[in-house]
Amino acid sequence: MKNLSIQQLAAFAAAIIALGFSSTIGFIYHSWFHFAVTFLTTGIASYLLIRYIFEIFVNRKIKLIYKLIYQTKATKREETYFKYILPKKELDEVGEEVVQWAEQRSAEIEQLKTNENYRKEFLQNLSHEIKTPIFAIQGYVDTLLDGALESPETAVRFLKNASKNVDRMVNLVKDLDEIAKLEMGEQPLNKSTFFIQDIIKEVFDALSIKAAKQNISCSFKKGSEGQTLVFADKEKVRQVLNNLVVNASKYGKQDGSIIASVYKTDEDHVLIEISDDGIGIAEEHLPRIFERFYRTDKGRSRDAGGAGIGLAICKHIIEAHGQTIHVRSKLEIGTTIGFTLATTA
Repeated sequence: MKNLSIQQLAAFAAAIIALGFSSTIGFIYHSWFHFAVTFLTTGIASYLLIRYIFEIFVNRKIKLIYKLIYQTKATKREETYFKYILPKKELDEVGEEVVQWAEQRSAEIEQLKTNENYRKEFLQNLSHEIKTPIFAIQGYVDTLLDGALESPETAVRFLKNASKNVDRMVNLVKDLDEIAKLEMGEQPLNKSTFFIQDIIKEVFDALSIKAAKQNISCSFKKGSEGQTLVFADKEKVRQVLNNLVVNASKYGKQDGSIIASVYKTDEDHVLIEISDDGIGIAEEHLPRIFERFYRTDKGRSRDAGGAGIGLAICKHIIEAHGQTIHVRSKLEIGTTIGFTLATTA
């Protein structure tokens, strides 16, 4: 009885009514003919009437549900749908649609909650990144005004420190501005064809002094030394590689290594990976490392410097190219970050 359709329910009710009424007529006239005729005519009439009443009542309720679900003014096409097509739907179909709608709304609510948490976290991190240099500058300036200017050596040292914090703020604003432009598509890509190994070598050379402080070697994986053409924005790709190599050296171990790998995945795409054998990243942090200001625990803390926005820039640059970026990592084993680029226009 729970799963009966409107037609089945109407037929069941009509049969009961017809059976009762025709039994009475058959008993009065003592005739099977009267019983059969009465049962047939009463059953058909009752079925049509009950089905009509059920459909009118149920469909009114269904239309009300649909109006609540789709809380927008209907177009002419939607009005036609509600008027002529919707009444033909079975209750089970409507029930499935309502369940799907409820699940969709539940997922949307969860996503909104997640986004709200990310927004709060982002604002907190942004506030911290801005406040730290501002308070440092304020401290140096106040100290100078309170008498430190009388000591030339102290004054110069404080002014240099204040200047470093000003540079930190300027770089932060530039990075945020760049991400905003990338997100809105306001930063055009000047694509050209070039050898990706040449850019990797240039980045390795430029950062060789920084890597040398920890005696970290930079090299290509065997088989990746050849020349591979890609079609992309050369300077943007340089920026991505620079950020990845800086991170690899920053979180690499003493006497460690940074290895660049280049793979041709198919005729149209190339995969570039930068790997280190440093401290690694815990698995629970991997899905979020490309978020702005997101930081993991200890090793990737603010003690290592930076604003925690480099990987976010990498992600936006690669996605602006219509490509993907990914990460693999394990604690105390190392980290590999890779991205794809097109080989042709």
